[in-house]
Amino acid sequence: MREWHEKYSDDDFVIIGVHYPEFRYEEDFDNVVDAVERFEIEYPVVLDNDGVIWRRYKQRYWPTRYLIDKQGQIRYKHIGEGAYEETDELIQVLLDER
Repeated sequence: MREWHEKYSDDDFVIIGVHYPEFRYEEDFDNVVDAVERFEIEYPVVLDNDGVIWRRYKQRYWPTRYLIDKQGQIRYKHIGEGAYEETDELIQVLLDER
C-alpha cells in the first residue's frame, strides 16, 4: 500500500485504509494513531469501530483490496496477500481512463 501511495499519489490516486478492530485495544483512536505513525503510514486510515464499512462491503476476509473508479464502481477486489503486480497493472489502467 505504501509503495502504491508513493508511486501514484501525485496521479490523483488515493489509498484509504479501513481499520476494523479485532481486539478491544484496537478500538482506541490514540492506539490507532500511534500504529499509523509507528508504521509510517501516510495515506488516510479510517477507524471502523462499529463495522459499518465492513458490513457495507460484505467483508469477510482480511486483508482485502478494492480498486474503485471515479464513478464509485468497484472495478477490482482481491482477498489476501499477493497479486501485487496484477493490482499495479489495474491501477495503471484506471489511471489511463481518467
